[in-house]
Amino acid sequence: MRHKIIAALQIGSDSTGTSATLDKILAYAPAIKQANCDLLVMPEALLGGYPKGAGFGTRVGYRTAEGREEFLKYWQQAIDLDGPEVNSLSELAKICNTAIVIGVIERSGATLFCTALLISNSGELLAKHRKLMPTASERLIWGQGDGSTLPVVDTAAGRIGAVICWENYMPLLRTTMYAKGLEIWCAPTVDDRDIWQTSMSFIAYEGRNFLVSACQYQAPPVKTFCRDHGWPEDKPLIRGGSVIVSPMGEVLAGPLYNEEGLIAAKIDLDDIIKARYDMDPVGHYSRPDIFKLSVDEQERPPLSFV
Repeated sequence: MRHKIIAALQIGSDSTGTSATLDKILAYAPAIKQANCDLLVMPEALLGGYPKGAGFGTRVGYRTAEGREEFLKYWQQAIDLDGPEVNSLSELAKICNTAIVIGVIERSGATLFCTALLISNSGELLAKHRKLMPTASERLIWGQGDGSTLPVVDTAAGRIGAVICWENYMPLLRTTMYAKGLEIWCAPTVDDRDIWQTSMSFIAYEGRNFLVSACQYQAPPVKTFCRDHGWPEDKPLIRGGSVIVSPMGEVLAGPLYNEEGLIAAKIDLDDIIKARYDMDPVGHYSRPDIFKLSVDEQERPPLSFV
């Protein structure tokens, strides 16, 4: 069957922590089953949280004791890939018979990674992708991934891969993913700007693949935060914008703003072949006689024993 249903779940991390966020995700199981989706994409940093607006007590050349405490609390909310949270997500995938892509904060010793997990509809953790380049102040709290976690995997929905938030603006990373035969581009994010929608349509059209972007929705901050930081009280901290796009750059579902929710679209994977008739970015439109891209997929651990 080349006809599939792909979906995005727009929710936000619970302010009380990872356990409560996981409960929110699992509460959507009936809606996910009803959607009968082959693939479900969830936002960046959903488990573990995206600390928008946090400073962790850092200025250039300065760190504070309070900032170290703040980082400790954030580290404590991160997950281990052999932990109970991943087990629960695997069970959700099995119950709903859907492949899952979800953004998490992965703990590796004292270092944190912004990671996307790829789980099969049978509940198997197929692969992970660690964000290659944390954006701006994210570099204070997250490590950099390496080329060993750039998976494109086969699922019941098709061949999928995950590119996280502003990684989507790395042209050579996009080329790498296209070259791996990706059919459904998964983009977990917290970027709620209008330009993100333009970017998602462009990437779907450039790669001639389907695209699912899932963004967090975070309700308006409490009044004390508004008073202290000047945030408009009626404006969400993150407004969402989850969207599904066709290989011709056409929006199939969404964008969803200012609320939690599930969006879904029926697709035909044969539309990818039709779209690539006149522009295959890593095939007949690539000019490999002129352009070469070398990708180092070796794992780069900080220490190796010989």
